[in-house]
Amino acid sequence: MPTITWKTSETESITANVPVGITLMEAAVRNNVPRVWGECGGCLSCATCHVRPVGEWFGRLGFPNDMEDDMLDFTEVEREDDSRLSCQIKVTEEFDGLVLVVPE
Repeated sequence: MPTITWKTSETESITANVPVGITLMEAAVRNNVPRVWGECGGCLSCATCHVRPVGEWFGRLGFPNDMEDDMLDFTEVEREDDSRLSCQIKVTEEFDGLVLVVPE
């Protein structure tokens, strides 16, 4: 199981072993990551699972499709160039060590 870390502030983070095949949003909700709610359950209709991959991880996770790109305009915290909706990213073994920032 890959180990994934969500940075929830400059000094706090949550790290968990995450099963392959679930979305990063599902993993965050299961691990009570603050500010990742996934209100729509991953249907790409709420933008409440906004995260930002740290460093090189952005390119390694792939890039938003047109629908995700449009929804990123509705995140509570203004989107950045590396913003993603975690409901659109399924965990693979290659994600071991992934670090995500949860925007405040």
